[in-house]
Amino acid sequence: MIRRFRVSNFRCLENVELEFSRDFNLIFGANASGKTSLLEALAYLGRGKSFRGASTANLVRHGQAEFVLFGETERGMRSQKLGLRNSRDGLEVRVDGSGDGGVAALADALPLQVIDPEVHNLVAGGPELRRRFLDWVAFHVEHDHLEAWRRFRRALKQRNAALKARAASAAIRSWNAEFVELGEALDQSRRRALDVAIESLSEYGQGLLGTELGFEYQAGWGKDKSLEQSLEEGLERDLQQGASQQGPHRADLKIRYDERQARKLVSRGQQKLLASAMILAATETAQTALERPLLLLLDDPAAELDADSLARLLEAVAGLGCQVIATSLDKDVLSVPPDSTMFHVEHGVLSPA
Repeated sequence: MIRRFRVSNFRCLENVELEFSRDFNLIFGANASGKTSLLEALAYLGRGKSFRGASTANLVRHGQAEFVLFGETERGMRSQKLGLRNSRDGLEVRVDGSGDGGVAALADALPLQVIDPEVHNLVAGGPELRRRFLDWVAFHVEHDHLEAWRRFRRALKQRNAALKARAASAAIRSWNAEFVELGEALDQSRRRALDVAIESLSEYGQGLLGTELGFEYQAGWGKDKSLEQSLEEGLERDLQQGASQQGPHRADLKIRYDERQARKLVSRGQQKLLASAMILAATETAQTALERPLLLLLDDPAAELDADSLARLLEAVAGLGCQVIATSLDKDVLSVPPDSTMFHVEHGVLSPA
């Protein structure tokens, strides 16, 4: 969890310094006042990227050359200091003064999840978001997942380069052994992570939607074939496309809602609840594995939800026992714990409320 946070020249935030409580924190203010920018900055400190997909040029405050983020986190009795600077010259990361761990060190020091108005895309969007979701869980519960993911990405890049160059079949096949070994390791890591999370996924789905959810991991290659066989049979197609068409980089997590495919049949509000159930389940799974509370960012949770659905979501969030930083147009829109820490934001300036 994060206790102290300082941000300089991030979007509309010139210089902001805050101290958060361990439990529920609420930031309220009018639209375009800086609420979401603050959550985006917090998430950037834990991920090294924007959850809104923004480029560095769009994040640096107008007229400035860089933005700087600093945070002090708590991990049991231990505190860590996180620093991040980003500009046209690139990203610079420090955790307790060391830059060796890069973005992965940030994710380890400040594990977090986000529920924002676009969270429904986890259900309605393409498979990349669901792969990223599953990889996030695996990163926190599978010790070797990050290394397997990194090594597979390198093998994929090398094989794709050979395909684009239309190298001889023998040269392309020379990359297959490493591609298969790492691809299968990544696949198994994801499957184990899903097995660990599946009970929580079912419980949060039942709690928020009142029905059973089903999840089916699809590996990204033929169900009744090995990855090696799939690569061999698909070689001609890969050469035509100039890229590997089968492998864990094509995997998906199919979600079924009330025995139907969720992304096709539920409303946007239901998609938000379903996606939120997935995020809460992932958070609970990681908290259990790490044996410490995580940070959950809620950006305008009332959007797209009726009063009953919002109440169920906030009740589920409260039951997680994680640190929460939420935003709202008005401090009375959300039913929050009476001892919550509150901040009012106006024109990028925050003050205690």
